[in-house]
Amino acid sequence: MPPPYQPPRRSTRGLKSIAEVGPVASLAKRARELDGLDHQLRATLPQPLRDQVRFADLRDGRLVFLAPSSAWASRVRLYQTQILDAARDMGAMAFAVAVKVAPLPVEEEVPDLHKPLSTTAARHLRTVAATLSDPTLRDLFLGLASQAEEQD
Repeated sequence: MPPPYQPPRRSTRGLKSIAEVGPVASLAKRARELDGLDHQLRATLPQPLRDQVRFADLRDGRLVFLAPSSAWASRVRLYQTQILDAARDMGAMAFAVAVKVAPLPVEEEVPDLHKPLSTTAARHLRTVAATLSDPTLRDLFLGLASQAEEQD
């Protein structure tokens, strides 16, 4: 009688980084390449323009930049010969520059939604802490109560 079937054992050498998984690895590599091109190409532009635009993609020989307004987009177009020369010097096969107007995302200021701890709440926390037998838990309660004292 043949031995019972046993499924093949997978290697258990630990977890893999997500960057080592095929499609993710190629996507991460492409993102690193585009980020490098972004830094190098924008470095060839004059200072106010460099801070306003972003390099987005290199597709079918076309360098695509994003600008926050049509005014900045037209300034990028003035430098397209310089940009193309720099891209070719870096080994990128580019023959055209395209600029799309897309406002850069605004970083929203997130308001602090935490309410301050009242002195009454701090007093209750200290009262409960006094009844606890677990020293770790007691220290946590007292630590919370001390935050109300710091705010006052």
